[in-house]
Amino acid sequence: MNNLPRAEYPRPDFVRDSFYCLNGEWDFAYDDANLGLSDKWYENAGDAFDKKIIVPYTYLCELSGINNQDFHDIVWYKKEVSFTKKHENSRLLLHFGAIDHVADIWIDSDHVCHHEGGNTPIEIDVTDSVAGKEKHVITVRAFDDSFDFEMTRGKQFWEKKSSGIFYTRTVGIWQSVWYEEVAPVYLKSVRITPDLDERMIEIDMEMGGGKEALVSLDISLKGKELLSDQIKVLNGRAKVKYWLDSAITLDWHHQESWIWSPENPVLFDIIYTVDSQRNSEPDKVCGYFAFRKINVVNGRILLNNRPYCMKMLLDQGYFRKGLLTAPSDDDLRKDIENTKAMGFNGVRKHQKVEDPRFLYWADKLGLLVWGEGPSSYEYSQTAVERHTREWLEVLRRDYNHPCIVAWVPLNESWGVHEILDREDEQAHSLGLYYLIKSIDRTRLVISNDGWTHTKSDIITIHDYSGSRKELTDRYADLDNIVKEFPGGHALFARGYEYHGEPIMVTEFGGISFCKDGTEGWGYTAAENEEDYLERFRNVVEPLLESEHIQGFVYTQLTDVEQEINGLMTYDREFKADPGKIREIVQGKKY
Repeated sequence: MNNLPRAEYPRPDFVRDSFYCLNGEWDFAYDDANLGLSDKWYENAGDAFDKKIIVPYTYLCELSGINNQDFHDIVWYKKEVSFTKKHENSRLLLHFGAIDHVADIWIDSDHVCHHEGGNTPIEIDVTDSVAGKEKHVITVRAFDDSFDFEMTRGKQFWEKKSSGIFYTRTVGIWQSVWYEEVAPVYLKSVRITPDLDERMIEIDMEMGGGKEALVSLDISLKGKELLSDQIKVLNGRAKVKYWLDSAITLDWHHQESWIWSPENPVLFDIIYTVDSQRNSEPDKVCGYFAFRKINVVNGRILLNNRPYCMKMLLDQGYFRKGLLTAPSDDDLRKDIENTKAMGFNGVRKHQKVEDPRFLYWADKLGLLVWGEGPSSYEYSQTAVERHTREWLEVLRRDYNHPCIVAWVPLNESWGVHEILDREDEQAHSLGLYYLIKSIDRTRLVISNDGWTHTKSDIITIHDYSGSRKELTDRYADLDNIVKEFPGGHALFARGYEYHGEPIMVTEFGGISFCKDGTEGWGYTAAENEEDYLERFRNVVEPLLESEHIQGFVYTQLTDVEQEINGLMTYDREFKADPGKIREIVQGKKY
């Protein structure tokens, strides 16, 4: 398994030992004529699978082994798999991290799944489909309409060659595939809600395969056992609350021993053990959680009840050889280490539902994350339904990650281009805001990042001016900020106005500087490293000096294809001394 690509456990906040990675070489085919739709396709597939592909990389990237950027909106995958079980009565769960965009999945001739949404996971109980023999064929049909603008597509371009702010598409499987063995009655999901002020956690558990079970919980911190308890589950779900021992929370060093922050990423370990009369062996899952609080009080952003300036980077999450899929787990970790080395304490993941492994490393290493889903580009009932459905799945998948402190359901009015005046588009923005709040009370929500806000916990501005004087003058006066048009756009939709919310500049800079021969563009351009650092200083310091701006998101971490406005090249080489970048970023804000 170690020789397989991306062979690490794909879901590190919910880990089982019975992990079988299915990444690697699969049979592959284009289906440009859409010939594979009949119910009996598997009887005459013949030699249709005429290519090989390396999963989990899309055929459009180098690491897939194909590297073809032509339009192929329907693609097929096939792999023979030996499903092994250690226990006769256990269940087998097949997982796909993400398939862009519509997926149909078969085990042999048994259709086991239809899923829509290119950014969220698929879990299938295939136990009955693989009963009776060991070897089976998994077949996947993926459909991704290159010209469907009602689809949540994010930065994926609808033309062959990427251009402007849009990049090469992703089609098909782009996150890991694996299966795992679970007991007949197993832990299906967990939702952990911390309450820092009460020093309490709430754990909501859902069982799979049965309704009655005995669940043992063991919680520890840095190897020291803190709690051991058993819960009897009678109806498939259970909710419990635990308060931390006062010996842990009464700390004279300003709570640093138990509260998570970018400066102090403390994680508690938790082990769930599920027993049942039907289980010959218990189901064991290992996870973690953290005490972290983000909120707004009297117009001030507080992290763990203290004012906190979020100094963040825009992070597209693209890689030269893998596009949306990182070449390795180490690449995800290094992006976070490089971000922190330059003095930033967070990232806004731009138009991408990020790999859970990235969120794990952000949890472990200490990095704030704004979770942002990809947008569509047209407004319609179909677009609203797709967008809403996918957000529900995102919230379910990522709820337990302490690194995530904000959700961004809309960006720059993409998919709601008439939101300034249209009540239905305003209602969609409001609907997403309150939907997310109804499910997740622990995080902030930005209704429409950049401009034309409805209800929003933070008022955010995109402003790519490169003039120090212009930025200084604009952000020195609150009336100039909220009543004028910073960045050229109204901050509020008609009928909405400023009520003292915190203000952040969440896209700015974008200074281009070429160090590797790549041709491209930025919002302003530097001639050499000295000029680059001076231009960077001139856009960052006015925001640090403004008493009205509580944080920022600089564009951006790395170059991406034709955009050469990153602090690093596409291949992750620093364009300037990271220590000098750090000195400017650190400034005197809080």
